Amino acid sequence: MNNHIVADPVLLAEPAATLELLRARATTLAGEFNGEVAPYDTLPHSMRDADFVPSAKLNLELFFRYVIDHIEPSAEDTQPLIDRAVTLVHDGMGLTEVLTNYRVGAAFFWSQLIPLMDRDEYGVVPEVGLRLTEYMGLIMARIATALVEDARQPRWDILERQHEVADALLSGREPGSWAVDPESPLAPAFLITVVRLGEPTPGTLTRLRSRIAHLPGTLLHRDSGGWTALVPMAADGGEPEQVLVDALALRDIRPHPQFWIGVAPAPSHAAIPAAYAEAQIVAEVARCLQLPEIVCRQQDMMFEFAIATTGSTRRTLAALLDPLDDQPMLGQTLDAFIDNQFNHNAVARALFIHRNTVTYRLTRIADLTGYDPLHPSGISTLMAARTARRLESKSFQHDGEHRPRAG
Repeated sequence: MNNHIVADPVLLAEPAATLELLRARATTLAGEFNGEVAPYDTLPHSMRDADFVPSAKLNLELFFRYVIDHIEPSAEDTQPLIDRAVTLVHDGMGLTEVLTNYRVGAAFFWSQLIPLMDRDEYGVVPEVGLRLTEYMGLIMARIATALVEDARQPRWDILERQHEVADALLSGREPGSWAVDPESPLAPAFLITVVRLGEPTPGTLTRLRSRIAHLPGTLLHRDSGGWTALVPMAADGGEPEQVLVDALALRDIRPHPQFWIGVAPAPSHAAIPAAYAEAQIVAEVARCLQLPEIVCRQQDMMFEFAIATTGSTRRTLAALLDPLDDQPMLGQTLDAFIDNQFNHNAVARALFIHRNTVTYRLTRIADLTGYDPLHPSGISTLMAARTARRLESKSFQHDGEHRPRAG
């Protein structure tokens, strides 16, 4: 009997070349991150509002250096990752969620990279899997150690108290003894500030959260769609929204930073839950409609706010435009007609078509939808339908609704 083992030709790819290829693919995957499209839309929303991309890139750099060059990451190498984890816990993310996101992130990259490999590259899989297990154990141990040490610091009790107070106020409960702190008295009135994300530049959200957290007397709270701050309102009666804009240096940022802040004043503690609900909807509407403003209020979007809160009626409105789906030029014309204040000549110039063509297309819109853009009731319904469809396409959701949301 021949006891010689014959190597499987499908496992003979050069390991070093395969590993470099995996590194390039993983780096590209991280660099093209977009939480609203596949495959990234399967990741937890909390990974997006925790500035996932910068840490993912550093993790990939350190991991592949470990696999390819056999250099174990030093404590100094991983310090930015540890600091980020500690900051997230300070901001209200639980340790379990922080560590779970590491596991989910590693599984995501693994699930995306393996199908891209050719059969002759499979030989590196056992080694990469082993090194990944070792790397994850190393990072998680350092995060846990840092958080244990951090929890021993006096400021930990202060952070815990602030989170408890924020949770109580937003849910309409009295914070009780948690709010007793002579050195940092609880403000009588707050500007409820809800942050929602588009696709911000990596690191943007971390800087924003740090700026808000450092506003005197501010309380932070994490929620299902992002995070919220209770910012004390000045007693002088000035415009709190303007004070916030100035304090966070949010004037004239170009291009748009791709985050939106919904605000609502709460002149008393009893008013906080209602203001919180309002600010959440405002922030979600601003995100879905990609409004040019960064700090947004209900009074600046009364039409859109009303449509956003109609629930099933909103979805019915959105469906009114379904007949135009097969003729995108009609939808484009309707958008231009609304955006140009119903001016036929302006629409013709914007779309580079004849004025008579505009009239013809508007007639077709009326025929297909049953609502005449040239009639006040018709155009108002179509405007509502357009807003509703934009909200639906971005998975608009607020606390009163319970349905799956991408990302």
